[in-house]
Amino acid sequence: MRRPAVRVLVVDDSAFVRKVLRQVLNASSSIDVVDTAMDGLDALEKIARYKPDVVTLDLVMPNLDGLGVLASLPREGAPRVIVVSSAEADSNLGVRALQEGATDLVEKPTALATDRLFGLADELVRKVLAAAEAKIHRAEPPPAPPAPGAIPALSRTRVVVIGASTGGPLALTRLFAAMPAEFPAPIVVALHIPPGYTESLARRLDDASALSIVEASDDLPLRPGLVVLARGGTHIEVRRDLTRASVRFVATADSSLYCPSVDLLFASAAAEFGPGVLGVVLTGMGDDGLEGSRAIRAAGGRILAEAESSCVVYGMPRRVLEAGLAAAAAPIDQMPAAILRHL
Repeated sequence: MRRPAVRVLVVDDSAFVRKVLRQVLNASSSIDVVDTAMDGLDALEKIARYKPDVVTLDLVMPNLDGLGVLASLPREGAPRVIVVSSAEADSNLGVRALQEGATDLVEKPTALATDRLFGLADELVRKVLAAAEAKIHRAEPPPAPPAPGAIPALSRTRVVVIGASTGGPLALTRLFAAMPAEFPAPIVVALHIPPGYTESLARRLDDASALSIVEASDDLPLRPGLVVLARGGTHIEVRRDLTRASVRFVATADSSLYCPSVDLLFASAAAEFGPGVLGVVLTGMGDDGLEGSRAIRAAGGRILAEAESSCVVYGMPRRVLEAGLAAAAAPIDQMPAAILRHL
């Protein structure tokens, strides 16, 4: 039996953007745009009236902005939210929205009212359809950091690599807020997020964590307690020589890869550190990280996967678990302790 169409409310203060988004979404036979809203107050009224499955949400609007809409949604029965945003204008707002429960983000190719907006059609349709199947997890107070005695005195882990996609910013927020400052290895993260947002995300994660968290730069040295977040739209690998380890930007001609690619990051860590790698696969759709996890296991390293109960989209961790590659699965609030146990 064919599934009912995903019911969508489009929210944007630009009449042109509302028209374009309505047109590109209605072009999919799997989506029905029930209405549009011109600001946050209009959006809340129409969410209550139509009870849409998914809302596409602009962030900078009069009367009530997008963050205000997110904060006003009910804890039960709320729609999934896809932020449609411009990194140039409001990257920090987009990151805040993802950390506060928005399911995903689509970047506007321009802030102007031009036909370039039609260029986001394929990505927007794909993410709306995925969001309709996603779980909703609202921001909660982070778990307490582990007791000092929980950190192992000796560790075989030389680097921790983490991969995430849909729901990743919220998962990383909860994970790093509960990690100890004296973490004994560097951490490198590949997160599927559009270019222009990772600098703001790294800054916000750093403010909320005892760890030092930065956006990647080419040839950045690694050290214990440092978290390096791959720049959106840029692949990174782990490299080491006789004196130090670092992250390097890398180009690839394979357009099918997610960018940044979890597989590329994981495989490079396996090649450089062998059994000294701990890989962590968090929430996300697709299977990026599966082949990289195989490489880590083949080199003698270990893999942890986020449990279904806390995933926004149980795609990437499920593929790793079904392949028998993970040593353990844990909900995100128990992942800091799981990482410490497997160092």
